[in-house]
Amino acid sequence: MTIRVLVWGENRHEQAEPEVAEIYPDGMHNAIRRGVEARLGERATVRTATLDDPEHGLTEEALAATDVLTWWGHAAHAEVANEVVERVHRHVLSGMGLLVLHSGHWSKIFTKLMGTTCTLRWRSQNDRELVWTVNPTHPIARGVPHPIVIPAQEMYGEQFDIPTPDELIFISSFTGGEVFRSGCTFRRGNGKIFYFSPGDQDYPVYHHPDVLQVIANGVEWAAGDPARRELPTLLRYETGDFFNGHGYRGAMHNKEGSQ
Repeated sequence: MTIRVLVWGENRHEQAEPEVAEIYPDGMHNAIRRGVEARLGERATVRTATLDDPEHGLTEEALAATDVLTWWGHAAHAEVANEVVERVHRHVLSGMGLLVLHSGHWSKIFTKLMGTTCTLRWRSQNDRELVWTVNPTHPIARGVPHPIVIPAQEMYGEQFDIPTPDELIFISSFTGGEVFRSGCTFRRGNGKIFYFSPGDQDYPVYHHPDVLQVIANGVEWAAGDPARRELPTLLRYETGDFFNGHGYRGAMHNKEGSQ
């Protein structure tokens, strides 16, 4: 199956700040796109969308044609329309994969899915980040060195106000002694979510080959089956008729009838 990937980027820093535009002349979203394309090849088709596109490029048709959505936002979280957030939320619960990157931890969609503030400690200065693999058997850690060395990055540190992750794959350490849960997975409804923190706009992190490998691995892990894209369904049975209600005659019988 070819994975249909939509790389979403806010694309505001690149337009407003010359130093960011110098690092990412055609946007962080295109740097991420090229990284995924180079690593997944024919296993994926990759498109991009930005905040300033109509409906932020996240129309019903676009999301229906997406197996995995990657999300980077920072300066304009509040500008993302609530109706678009509701649409993305529904698609994630129905089985669309979601990769939330760096400051996307404060996006409307991530905080809605997590149900917490998703706040953290941070220092904006030229720091060194070491990304340590704590779950080397996980597919997202495939082909990743231990640790990933990122020479220039801002610091994210604990407390990170998120629910306990389903899986913790990476933790990061910084020169000030801080640590951070930098690679976490969650499941919401039928969808898989991967949060990965490296990637501040002021540094060339999305040109780092190991960071791009993690993102590509995350795309493969999060991809759902498009033939089974549906919201979890409430099955209602009449009192005293739980085993037979609404045409249900047993798991094996219904399985045979669906073939």
